[in-house]
Amino acid sequence: MEGGSSLGYLMIHVLLLQFAIFHRSAARDLAAKGNPSNFQPIHGHTPFSSAMLHDPSLKVFFKAENLKAGEVIPLYFPIKDPLKTPNLLPQEEADSIPFSSSQLPYLLDFFELHPHSVQANAMKQTLKHCEFPPLEGETKFCATSLESMLENLRAIFGQGVDFKVLTTTYIENSSIPLKNYTILSPKQVEVQKMMGCHTLPYPYAVFYCHGQKGDTKIYLIKLRDEQGQIIEAVGVCHMDTSHWDPNHIAFQVLGVKPGEAPICHVFPSDNMSIVDARDEAVP
Repeated sequence: MEGGSSLGYLMIHVLLLQFAIFHRSAARDLAAKGNPSNFQPIHGHTPFSSAMLHDPSLKVFFKAENLKAGEVIPLYFPIKDPLKTPNLLPQEEADSIPFSSSQLPYLLDFFELHPHSVQANAMKQTLKHCEFPPLEGETKFCATSLESMLENLRAIFGQGVDFKVLTTTYIENSSIPLKNYTILSPKQVEVQKMMGCHTLPYPYAVFYCHGQKGDTKIYLIKLRDEQGQIIEAVGVCHMDTSHWDPNHIAFQVLGVKPGEAPICHVFPSDNMSIVDARDEAVP
């Protein structure tokens, strides 16, 4: 692939702008007033309770031993209306709004949210998650604008590096988020470095991006649902979980303990995996 870093940045621009293009003109109104209806819940960033085990949206985790052709596994892919996806703000706008737990009272007033509301708690959890120190060997950041995303990726991958963005196929015309899927062909993507970027609940788009050196394997998994629809999902397997929080929801869902077995999960369609495009095995 030619063209230096500019092509990689362009690919990132195109993908990320998909999250903003629908209501780009409304971004300033959102930042000025907030919009609780634009929150998209995410699991795994709230304290665990036994009741959560009955939540079907936790069916994103599976064991590495199940990642083989012919295996049938239940998976949850959230159905999200792109028109309700929070906007990714321009850097000037994002930088004008504090992004810190210490400023939470001000932020709740700024976005006109009740301190005890579900949205307020989601904001609190997102800010805490972004402020947690990285695990040993982990690289992480939270991006609140396209520019901050690119700046952090340049620092991680290098100034002259092209990126490749891998995402799960957007599932259209489906009203059932939890289905049984047959694995048709799991294909490992050999990369030297990978950053997984996940959306977090906030009045505007926030991406939590992280990568663990030598710990992660990435796959493109072709799946077929019970109606015959085929999608290609991005899947990640974390090979060493010994350093994870013992209360991590994945351990509860799969019935394993830290370090006992590799843990895999699929990416929803609005999450992405960013890899070095120079790696030969990247499709």
